[in-house]
Amino acid sequence: MLLTRRTAHLRHHSGQVSFPGGRIDPCDASPEAAALREAQEEIGLDPADVELLGRLPDHHTSSGFAITPVLGMLSPGFSTQASADEVDAIFMLPLAVLLDPAAPVRHSATFAGTSRDYWVWPHPEHHIWGATAAILLQLASRLAV
Repeated sequence: MLLTRRTAHLRHHSGQVSFPGGRIDPCDASPEAAALREAQEEIGLDPADVELLGRLPDHHTSSGFAITPVLGMLSPGFSTQASADEVDAIFMLPLAVLLDPAAPVRHSATFAGTSRDYWVWPHPEHHIWGATAAILLQLASRLAV
């Protein structure tokens, strides 16, 4: 699974792990077109290196965002180049970790005075939690069927 860590200066979700992506612009014909455009802008991913596979159901965040996860398979030998304005790191979460039912762990924390439970995926360098972790969990459960 290809993931990014957002730069610290971004207005929303700065420094957090996310999938490449962003808002659907009026010029985008579909969520898939937006995902390919955003991936090219953020990480230099050539749309020709992506075979689109489909979508997961929309994920609604507690911060008011609706995320349409678009799935794609990357061509062998694909390359990336992080946009310094948006991305601090590009990294992978191995498929074996995604398919390990014991990998995601439930954590609890207090945010703005409210106790919340959330998922965390193991990674040696990055803290994968929140919406990204929830979407990964949804994908893992579909792949396990």
